[in-house]
Amino acid sequence: MYLTPEKKQEIFGQYGKSNTDTGSPESQIALFSYRINHLTDHLKSNKKDYSTARALRMLVGKRRRLLDYLKDKDIEKYRALIKELNLRR
Repeated sequence: MYLTPEKKQEIFGQYGKSNTDTGSPESQIALFSYRINHLTDHLKSNKKDYSTARALRMLVGKRRRLLDYLKDKDIEKYRALIKELNLRR
């Protein structure tokens, strides 16, 4: 399994307020980015996996909406998160 509970705790601890902070936009965006990277690697070797391609597009949309929300609420957190996760835009 690619995403263990320990890995989730690590992501939430690094980007959220604490290890159990699963609701903040920063921690959710970081988790989505990790999942997007994993699915992208999977699709490079399995080009005809259309259900995974759909899931990837949906995750990218969710992350984009959360990033837009964070940009509207706190532009400094948005800029710091974009820089830390190496996201474009």
